[in-house]
Amino acid sequence: MRDTSARMLALLSLLQSRPDWPGPELAERLGVSVRTIRHDVARLRELGYPVDAETGRAGRYRLGVGAALPPLLLDDDEAVAVALGLRAGSGPAGTREAGERALAKLDRVLPHRLRRTVAALTEATARGPENTGSDAPDPEVDPALLRTVAEAIRDSSSLRVAGDDGPSRLLEPYRLVSWERRWYVVVREPHPGRWTVLRADGLALRTPGGPRFTPVDPPEDLTDLVLREVAAAGWSVHARVVVAAPASEVLARINPAVGVVEPRDARSCVLVTGADSVATIAAYVGMLDLDFRVEGPPELVDQLRVTGERYLRAIS
Repeated sequence: MRDTSARMLALLSLLQSRPDWPGPELAERLGVSVRTIRHDVARLRELGYPVDAETGRAGRYRLGVGAALPPLLLDDDEAVAVALGLRAGSGPAGTREAGERALAKLDRVLPHRLRRTVAALTEATARGPENTGSDAPDPEVDPALLRTVAEAIRDSSSLRVAGDDGPSRLLEPYRLVSWERRWYVVVREPHPGRWTVLRADGLALRTPGGPRFTPVDPPEDLTDLVLREVAAAGWSVHARVVVAAPASEVLARINPAVGVVEPRDARSCVLVTGADSVATIAAYVGMLDLDFRVEGPPELVDQLRVTGERYLRAIS
């Protein structure tokens, strides 16, 4: 027989793996008596785990929903982060089934308030294409801010956002978009009805928030709006590159949302793109595998010279 602590952990794992267990089946799995199962369930309850039981000679058990997360597991932010990661993850084929099982276990024990928060974040969030990268550090975003924005989207509640150099503004939130390790919020300014994309890590929310609003239909897909806005103005560095290939060929090699391609003639075009550093742009344009010439910025020319010399040293 296992020691009591190990047995109780095994019992807890079984209770999390499916919704309902007969007492005799749990006893058989753990190699103990039905009476021992009853005692172990009582101990789990003392520790704060909400185990529900049906009365009877042998009894049936299930892990219920508590008013708070069981102790020594996860706090609110950790539970939300794990649930979102498991929902959004698309890991290797061998890990997907295990991830789904883990998510099912977590969903069964999440308190109702956190279930609603996870549901709000899931429904309010979209993801852009994972086709680019960055050598810049990831910005820090407070999980509490993401929860507040997602719940405002769910409830159609305005956000009161601090202005850069003036009074706060009332904005209507419509979508959270996660792209390239960054969070963006699509909002509508009720006056004059302009749609705007904001970086979540730059938001300063004021409390209390604003009044409820009646949602309106957006003018386009909001994820596409984010990608286009970021490509046009959202990067730290922007570049203009003449590519020795037709626009159609360049568009076939990039996601249209991460750069604007302007045709010049039948054999060349201009790519306007950006990133968080010139080193990242240098890598991007090199991956086109096409001849090109940089029109700007000068820092990109300097970076390409450094990168080119590095490549030459690698083969000398």
